[in-house]
Amino acid sequence: MTKQSQIIIFDTTLRDGEQSPGMSMNLEEKLMVAEVLDAMGVDVIEAGFAMASNGDFESVREIAGRVKNAVVCSLARAKSADIERAAEAIKPAKRGRIHTFMSTSEIHLTHQYRIGQDTCLEMIKDSVTLARKYTDNVEWSAMDATRTETNFLIKAVETAIKAGATTINIPDTVGYATPDDYGLLIKTLIEKAKGADKVIFSTHCQNDLGLATANSLAAIRSGARQIECTINGIGERAGNTALEEVVMAIKTRSDMYPFTTGIDTTHIIRASRLIQNITGAMVQVNKAIVGANAFAHESGIHQDGVLKHAGTYEIMTPESVGLLKSNLVMGKHSGRHAFKDKIAQLGFVLGDNALEDAFSRFKDLADKKKDIYDEDLIALLDTESRRDDSITLESLHITCGTVGPQTAMLCLRVDDDIRRITIEGNGPVDAAFNAIRALVPHNATLKLYQVNAITQGTDAQAEVTVRLETPDGKIVNGNSANIDTVVASALAYISALCKLQTLEERKGLLPNEQKIKE
Repeated sequence: MTKQSQIIIFDTTLRDGEQSPGMSMNLEEKLMVAEVLDAMGVDVIEAGFAMASNGDFESVREIAGRVKNAVVCSLARAKSADIERAAEAIKPAKRGRIHTFMSTSEIHLTHQYRIGQDTCLEMIKDSVTLARKYTDNVEWSAMDATRTETNFLIKAVETAIKAGATTINIPDTVGYATPDDYGLLIKTLIEKAKGADKVIFSTHCQNDLGLATANSLAAIRSGARQIECTINGIGERAGNTALEEVVMAIKTRSDMYPFTTGIDTTHIIRASRLIQNITGAMVQVNKAIVGANAFAHESGIHQDGVLKHAGTYEIMTPESVGLLKSNLVMGKHSGRHAFKDKIAQLGFVLGDNALEDAFSRFKDLADKKKDIYDEDLIALLDTESRRDDSITLESLHITCGTVGPQTAMLCLRVDDDIRRITIEGNGPVDAAFNAIRALVPHNATLKLYQVNAITQGTDAQAEVTVRLETPDGKIVNGNSANIDTVVASALAYISALCKLQTLEERKGLLPNEQKIKE
């Protein structure tokens, strides 16, 4: 495999993806995402922006120490302190990268930085030179490149290359570009910038006009060899290039894109669901590749064609992206060996103790739910892997119906303290939430309450996401699944509270909106 045919997949879910409002993740969740990204073959994981907060630094450092295959990267502004902090964060990595950036457009230099082009070039030179003292893997980005005057952008790129940058990223920071002009820009830079043949050119496309994937694909046809993207396309404003879209486009249309990636595409659905569960940001049903309807056929003509030959209306197989058909294969009579084999097929590897706990929870679920589907198992294992025991639900009894009032009888264990209360609410979920707030007082506001049925049928597990926000801007998501919707709701709320407690214990954490954006 030659360098010219290989497309480097740079995933920024943990950095740019997390900057989207309500998408913040705690350390445990970031480690889970990093593990999945590494397993699916992502080449570079941008683990965060080390200078943004102590929490971000900790996350980058922990991920750097655990990732086995991928390059681990930290973002840094063109400031010495940022670069030194990034260098320290990636130190445990087998392979680390510092990603530094500087705005180059006139509107940014004039109104945000308030400097001239000469100063800008000096900052590029100094920042890249410093980064090279810590690693020979340095990426430089021209923020707002697509609104930068081309001749100056060429100078900026040449300055970064001369200073030692090994990857040059040309971000469409505000989603302004179209495929034609973005492809032409990449082609022009490769042809005219001195030293362009010695570096990898990269894309970073925002989706403000819905063109992020198209722009990224146009760029690789023009010579770019790295695509920066996120799972489900999450990120600033309208989001980023979706990893699953560019990877499957390259795989499916090799006639147009004669390239390869190192991505094991059978991990795509698993990664997509993990991000949805952690963030509560569910993809629309008609989302390409990972949406619920991506492989659904309603039309009689389409159904007839697919039954006769799948290729009549499917350009890729569901199995190629890891989509598991919801055929019943497990039940209350299933044994440990079958359970172990099944969860391994689903991508979970558990130790003996964790396996025993998971099997016990599976048996409990099977006693309550007749039909156990793959999605049920995924939800069970994902939920339990993120469980925090600082606050646990001991019991919950709900009185509801047409004759009120709706009442919740709740018992919680808070550390070693047992707390009980009976309280009313405007409906069963509201009563349960009122009870939790009474037993664990806090000043956070409920910003999102979302319920999704994992499978079909009246006995389907409910997957609930709760989002809380503190007065100082900290945002957390709690997620849980249970056959009882009210119980799932209470567990999700408790999960969010546990995360809030973790945030409060950290020092120096910046509010979400203060994070530096690219």
